[in-house]
Amino acid sequence: MAAMYTILIFDSSAQTTGAMVSALEHRCVLTCKTNEEEFQEEINARQYDLVFLDIDSVDGQSMQLLEKIHSKNPFLPIIITSRSEKAELIVRAINSGASDFLVHPVSKERINISLDRALEIRDQRYEIAYHRRKQDVVYDFRDVVAKSPKMKDILKSLERFAKTDSTILITGDTGTGKSFLSGTVHFNSPRRTKPFVKINCANIPVDLLESELFGHEKGAFTGADKQRIGRFEQASRGTIFLDEIGEMHMGLQTKLLRVLEEKSFERVGGNKTIYADVRIIAATNRDLVRQVETGLFREDLYYRINVLPIRLPSLKERKECLMPLAEVLLRKSCQSMRREISGFSAEAVRLIEAYDWPGNIRQLANTIERAVILEDNHLVHAESLSLPGAKKESEAPSEQSPLQRSVKVQMEGGDSLAGQERELILRALEEFLWVQKNAAKKLGISPRALNYKINKLAITHPHWRRNKAAGE
Repeated sequence: MAAMYTILIFDSSAQTTGAMVSALEHRCVLTCKTNEEEFQEEINARQYDLVFLDIDSVDGQSMQLLEKIHSKNPFLPIIITSRSEKAELIVRAINSGASDFLVHPVSKERINISLDRALEIRDQRYEIAYHRRKQDVVYDFRDVVAKSPKMKDILKSLERFAKTDSTILITGDTGTGKSFLSGTVHFNSPRRTKPFVKINCANIPVDLLESELFGHEKGAFTGADKQRIGRFEQASRGTIFLDEIGEMHMGLQTKLLRVLEEKSFERVGGNKTIYADVRIIAATNRDLVRQVETGLFREDLYYRINVLPIRLPSLKERKECLMPLAEVLLRKSCQSMRREISGFSAEAVRLIEAYDWPGNIRQLANTIERAVILEDNHLVHAESLSLPGAKKESEAPSEQSPLQRSVKVQMEGGDSLAGQERELILRALEEFLWVQKNAAKKLGISPRALNYKINKLAITHPHWRRNKAAGE
């Protein structure tokens, strides 16, 4: 059964309060206040999904009260009720932060429609605020590449798990698709129409992660100039994906355990208890059992998140999936870069199938993306595949171009060396007086590949046509 919305109603009239209760009691947990002071104490003490505020019950300060509530809780939907339908009053209420304005007497249907619309707008605001859906997700399990018996069994389990509300723990090496499959689980669950929020616990400093997860109040710390809604609050009634949960600090693990057990927390710097109906999918490439033994991970938290465990195999454990995955990734890269490359040469296929892929799907995707940039034919050839340690029959190490060697260094050492590649391209351009065709020949790549690199690395020159056009 889905959790019920928590609604606070302020109305001094027993008749209109009764109408609101009758319309909403079947789907909401209602708290009704008839006294303004009690109402303000209640809204300061607890977090609600929505507020109905009757301005006829406020002693001459209705808009000030609305503005005060909206300023302190900018994401809280507030629906104004009144017996007056003056246009100027309605306009002022909406401009002051009200989600809707209902004039008594109002039907049950109208009350529920207003409630649904206000909550939907709130969710959309969360969506825009955090750009939640900018992730790579396959929405149908049938579209996930699973040719090996192991992956087929895993997808069957995930399909079953998706139908539940239990916590899922996905383990596996880096790059095996943990984040990717978490989205597939969410969009095949009963929560599919609600928010899906992803956060990488390893990418955010420890002192900021608590605020990121749980939000903070204005003035909670230096620089907190306004209230911030945390990821758990943002994911209300949806799913939150906690990647690299093994990197989480012990203090935050305690707070996360409380969320799992009580579905509640407080923002940093606040004392108001917030209730969050959120499903958690956690992932890690660490051995959590070992971390529990060494005191780096709470044992009680481990058992709470390990309700439905899934281990994703590495690419070398699912060789049957290699070429089908490579074909999918090639199509995706070609579409993104507007290239027409139809497949892989026989030598390229041999290299891909013989390689161990220590970086798994992420390394395969990066390798193919680079190959599409470097390739100047209708097939990806072995020479365009940057595979550390792999031997290519048609290419000796000394035949690699400077830029191809730079790409290989990036593959081995990470994207932090992009500055070196930029410097290499700049030197070649300067040597040939900024003529791209000649510089590309010097670098041993196609003019198209060089042009892509120039755009990606934001290299400009005042004599280039596009720069002149931009300045006009």
